Amino acid sequence: MFSIASDSAKSVRYVLEHDHADPNESIGPQSALAFALTNEHLTQKLEIVKALLAHGADPASLRNPELNPPHRDSSVGDDSMLLSPPPTTTLEAMDPATRYFISRADAPQTRHLSTLLQKSLFRPLGGVRYDIVGQDQVFEQLFTVLNLHSRTLSVSPLVILLCGPSGHGKSFLARRFGPLLGVPTHTVNVTTLRSTHDLWDSYSMSPYEEITTRTLAQFLLENEGKRCVVVLDEIEKVEEPKVLYSLLMPWELGERVAGTCSPRAGHRHIDVRQVVWLGTSNIGHDFVFEFCETSSGMSVSHGEYLELARLVRPRVSQSLGASLSSRVTTVLPFVPFTEAELMAIATEAFYSLGGERAYFVSLDIVEHVSRKAIECYIPEEGARSLHRAISSLLMDMPEFLEQSNK
Repeated sequence: MFSIASDSAKSVRYVLEHDHADPNESIGPQSALAFALTNEHLTQKLEIVKALLAHGADPASLRNPELNPPHRDSSVGDDSMLLSPPPTTTLEAMDPATRYFISRADAPQTRHLSTLLQKSLFRPLGGVRYDIVGQDQVFEQLFTVLNLHSRTLSVSPLVILLCGPSGHGKSFLARRFGPLLGVPTHTVNVTTLRSTHDLWDSYSMSPYEEITTRTLAQFLLENEGKRCVVVLDEIEKVEEPKVLYSLLMPWELGERVAGTCSPRAGHRHIDVRQVVWLGTSNIGHDFVFEFCETSSGMSVSHGEYLELARLVRPRVSQSLGASLSSRVTTVLPFVPFTEAELMAIATEAFYSLGGERAYFVSLDIVEHVSRKAIECYIPEEGARSLHRAISSLLMDMPEFLEQSNK
């Protein structure tokens, strides 16, 4: 209760991650989720709600009068006062982003995905669904692969390629993979590589990781036999395809040779079977849009997604070469956003760019700004175009935030 009341999403995450609190415990007469939703003084309400959901808060508590005490609704007249849930705990009275994440947590598919990871070594990754909007089919296929890999205690390397349009969450998922698992991560910007030596001598290029002078080879040696993550960002944009040929052995057998880029006598092998290799790529982005437009619309069913993944794989093979692509465990194409997902992204951008005052504007204003931003949405640019649109709206029409003072 104190971490929620202190209006600190960081504190909420800390107590949940360290098992100092149960996300479904009651706070007085309310569940923790209901307490957060009904607290009108929180400026980090959305992030706190997402943290609770990511750690297993059950939205069903909002429909339980014992965990979400009703209040009297006087709008129906004095003679027939009705008891109803507090307005801020109903989907109709939530902003588009909160509504989206509450609905996602309450969906049968989410419970199915949680079951897939329940006994898996990759269970902490379940929380990433509250960091990324959309891509439900990506998560289902990813969690299925991870569950199988964990359940069979596979000793083969795990190589995952995230591909498709820009701005749809590929790099974000890759960046969150290691931190959620609590394991070290090394990110290689493949566009900078000119030789096979560049690959193993590359430093981690991610601004979200601790600055280090360790090369990829040193990183693998330090984490030999341990779970860790290597991100190969923009993997198809390598200038010389032969640069990636030295990945054939690690991806096939789970080992590489210290100090060199190809097997050679006199060098001991490094065990990299516990490494999760994550590649990000724009391969197939045009085809993804075409496929989704000609199927059942932008909302892709599970069967359609499996067909899309099957059709994208040959394009991966053509771009990276069959010898390398054949060693990829799974190819996960990211798909276009639905309207509800676009509204959620725009709303999050509004709160993020608008500062504290943005949390106190009316729901009508939030909806209006989000819909105006969607008018400027560019599918090929993804979420970035929505962030840019929100930023422009706030600069050109500052009266949106002035509403918070009225």
